[in-house]
Amino acid sequence: MKLQFFLAAPLLALAVNAVAAQPKTRFMDHSNQNLIDEAAAIAVMNENIPERVWKIHPASRYIFTSQVEGGITPSGTCVVAARVILMPLTGAAKAVLFRPQKTATAFDAVPGANLDRCRDLARAKLKEATVAVVSAIVKS
Repeated sequence: MKLQFFLAAPLLALAVNAVAAQPKTRFMDHSNQNLIDEAAAIAVMNENIPERVWKIHPASRYIFTSQVEGGITPSGTCVVAARVILMPLTGAAKAVLFRPQKTATAFDAVPGANLDRCRDLARAKLKEATVAVVSAIVKS
């Protein structure tokens, strides 16, 4: 009897922690660090993905991935492409399964832009791609 109680208390504590640890959002970023860092990319997606999306596609089963690539060409043109993909996670391991559910890409080029202007463009294009994926899932 004491052994059962002795084992039940830690198991109950672990179960409570496991339930509490479920994320409400899940993001992954594979961007060019010269254009946008991971924290900024995740912040842009988090600001533009409403709670309604996570009710339809819960973070326990889906992940949003982003990729921003580009840079400044030798002629001084800033070229940026941003892609956002909603992908499922595997059941047990919660690994990303490359079977895109929704995808959006936004791109642009600005001649004569410096690095700061190019970074601003990268954020804007990531926001545009994120909003496009969200609009395919929920009505605004």
